[in-house]
Amino acid sequence: MLAFTQRHIFSRLRAILLLSRPFDPSDFRAQMSTAGIKTEIATFAAGCFWGVEHIFLKHYPPAQNKGILNTAVGYTGGNPLVTNPDYRTVCSGATDHAEALKIEFNPEVVSYAELVEFFYRTHNPTTVNRQGGDVGSQYRSAIFTHTPEQDEVARQVTAEVEKKHFAPKGMKIVTEIVEAGKWWDAEDYHQLYLNKNPDGYQCPTHRLHW
Repeated sequence: MLAFTQRHIFSRLRAILLLSRPFDPSDFRAQMSTAGIKTEIATFAAGCFWGVEHIFLKHYPPAQNKGILNTAVGYTGGNPLVTNPDYRTVCSGATDHAEALKIEFNPEVVSYAELVEFFYRTHNPTTVNRQGGDVGSQYRSAIFTHTPEQDEVARQVTAEVEKKHFAPKGMKIVTEIVEAGKWWDAEDYHQLYLNKNPDGYQCPTHRLHW
């Protein structure tokens, strides 16, 4: 497993070095003023954060006013004694942080429940610490809630999705639903990675499943 992890880390770092090029991130940020809007935060982990961010922005582009205003990828849910975790350390599994996506959204345009359902539509929530060929606790499926209301909605949507889409197949959702803790932004080169590099690595589970 260690050899697999090392090869996986090196292959992804090689992709970063080969594909990164100049890019204007403002193309994927909300252009409208958010003055007077009470925004909320949603935080999801669903495997490699490159693909998670990419598919949310593909279907909720900020420029089209579909509710998502800004995104960031980073690390959360890990050992609280570990501060400023970096990519290599997280990929080793030693810190127990998850690769995650933080979304700032306008709840007047898109509901938290809709974002939770979309999260489930776009990965495999039935595998423990794994998405496709990406294996390790950093790739776990998790919802990090920011309020008691989010926790309630997340659990309700999870039950509905499992009943409709997974139970008939004899499958069970293993997604963690936990209170959000300390967040650490990932390194700059990870932000909007697949928008910068369309030919970069993307986990095959990051697609619409229904």
